[in-house]
Amino acid sequence: MTKDLLGDLAAKRTKVLAAGGEKRIAKQHQKGKLTARERIQKMLDENSFVELNMHVRHRCNEFGMTDVETPGEGVVTGYGTIDGRLVYVFAQDFTVMGGSLGEMHAKKITHVMDLHFAQRSAHDGEILSKDIY
Repeated sequence: MTKDLLGDLAAKRTKVLAAGGEKRIAKQHQKGKLTARERIQKMLDENSFVELNMHVRHRCNEFGMTDVETPGEGVVTGYGTIDGRLVYVFAQDFTVMGGSLGEMHAKKITHVMDLHFAQRSAHDGEILSKDIY
């Protein structure tokens, strides 16, 4: 049973990391744009990014959204370091529903902002980082 659960989790992770899929990622690259994860990786110190709430899913039942999958809810959130300083980041993923803002998408962003402000109160002077292009 544990192996099944770990296998399911690995499959879900792979799906989220694939974001909107190869075609949409290629379209971003053709426009000279990076994906959300690529932007974050480029901004942060190497191997410092820790993604948060990767498996969050929308709960919208209207507008035909019941069967629509939105990997990562169209936003990548987490923390890492820039020049060794802790920062909290989010990047909207335009390969997933054009990066459209929904309830859970917004909750992921506000969660990482809340973490930033809680950390900031403990360590004054930290910065909140957002999308880079």
